[in-house]
Amino acid sequence: MRHPTHVTGDHTGIAFPVSYGVLEAGGTSGLTALFRQMGVIGPDNAVSEILHWKEFFGGGMGRKIAIDVAYGRDEGAPTRLFAKFTREFGDPLRELFSPVMDPEVRFALLSRRTGFPLKVPRCMFGDYNAEYKTGLLITERIPYGSEGIEPPLEKCVDYELADPLPYYEAQTRAIAALAAYHRAGHFGGEIEREFPFNPDDEALLKLIPFDLDELQAKLVKLRDFAARAPQLLPGGLADPAFLEDFAQGVMQVLAKERAIWRHLHGRRDAIALVHWNMNPDNGWFWRDEQGVMQSGQLDWGGVAQANLAQSYYGMVCAGEADFLARHDADLQALLLSEYARLGGPQLNAAEFDADLKLAIAVIGTAWMLDAPALLEAELPDYGNLTDRTDPRLRVLFLPRAQLQLLNVFLSEWRRKNIGEAVRQFSA
Repeated sequence: MRHPTHVTGDHTGIAFPVSYGVLEAGGTSGLTALFRQMGVIGPDNAVSEILHWKEFFGGGMGRKIAIDVAYGRDEGAPTRLFAKFTREFGDPLRELFSPVMDPEVRFALLSRRTGFPLKVPRCMFGDYNAEYKTGLLITERIPYGSEGIEPPLEKCVDYELADPLPYYEAQTRAIAALAAYHRAGHFGGEIEREFPFNPDDEALLKLIPFDLDELQAKLVKLRDFAARAPQLLPGGLADPAFLEDFAQGVMQVLAKERAIWRHLHGRRDAIALVHWNMNPDNGWFWRDEQGVMQSGQLDWGGVAQANLAQSYYGMVCAGEADFLARHDADLQALLLSEYARLGGPQLNAAEFDADLKLAIAVIGTAWMLDAPALLEAELPDYGNLTDRTDPRLRVLFLPRAQLQLLNVFLSEWRRKNIGEAVRQFSA
């Protein structure tokens, strides 16, 4: 089957290459055409040379390239670039992953406006074609580990950080800044056009992608996992009595899911434009002149209007359980105070924490229960692991990350008494 080499973007009307090979073949003239049409270089300026071109791998989207360029004239455009595509034609995961780039592209285009409240990589080109499920995003590339910017952080290994708190405080302030900028009206009507929010949308009311029988099978797997490797669920999380109570609770979550989402969507003062996954591995960090940690934000595939509690849990869900026990209340207070200070509504702290419990319940049930199966698939002898820091697990991203997400979900379920909150919840 023949596929086009270029498609016309739905948002800019600019024709762009559909694949790594087409972009590479276009060379300097292809990049020049894209950048001129986007207005990021002048009409008489050009990409004069490609100094470096290297593909690298990671994440769920398509092919990614680090590109270094020179321009005919210095106009302040970045010379270190990052480009990524949707998955290529014929890839079996193309249908699943490609649509995620559309909101990311729309957000990148939004970020070009004057006064944008967050630090994000400068957008050089971005567009998506829904008919062909094809997208291309080219941005400034962040110089991790140099020029005052810290090395990149990895997900679910916060135990390797001397002090995680400054990173989470920076991310909390960023969540509040974007949400408040939206709720203060600074985007005008742009958010309703580009990121509309329909609280009755079925896609927003049914996040858990399985039925009761499938959930029960996951819970059986979890109990077997806990019995075989209790060292991987530390702090009493492998206790059979706790897991039985947890199982009863998540079955109620499944039964009440639509009602829970309707409740969370009904908290209109808490609904704002948010990143669903501001975990620190999706940012970059530096200290300002006063020594305060600051952050910039990457990877906006899930950007949307949602309840702030969803974004907050997305930020902390991969942290350390003992860290959350010490700092959760202070981080929530920081989020709400910054949200109000920057122009958003004043939220009630007790109501926000209650909503957070419900958000953890549905999001955790939907996405955090597959760790035992994922770990067994890659490490069949997982029962012999010393703990989650075992070097054999440390090098395996997906099972390592999912195991920690599960641990945090179970730990927060117990610490915040989420089971009781779900039991008492009624629409």
